[in-house]
Amino acid sequence: QVQLAESGGGLVQAGGSLRLSCAASGRIFYIKAMDWYRQAPGKRRELVAGITNTMRTNYADSVKGRFTISRDIAKNTVYLQMNSLKPEDTAVYYCHLSQDLRDYWGQGTQVTVSS
Repeated sequence: QVQLAESGGGLVQAGGSLRLSCAASGRIFYIKAMDWYRQAPGKRRELVAGITNTMRTNYADSVKGRFTISRDIAKNTVYLQMNSLKPEDTAVYYCHLSQDLRDYWGQGTQVTVSS
């Protein structure tokens, strides 16, 4: 089993910044990529950003230029730096990874952006 522990969510005003962290632990063999997803009330869960073990990144169009994903492979940790936050960024943010054809999710961390 793999466990994912997220931290760093909270309440921030529009234009502010937050940094999310997610540490993976447990039976870790090989993690090719780690991702951040988010789910707003009444909406489907969507991919926000992903990063591979070669540091290749991808972002949702809605966050490009504002969010930065990074990864510490030695610590099995992924980060999401969120700048210029908007009220529409309000959601529960989930860390995700796949290993041995299984998906693992964190418990989620709430990000609320007030206008």
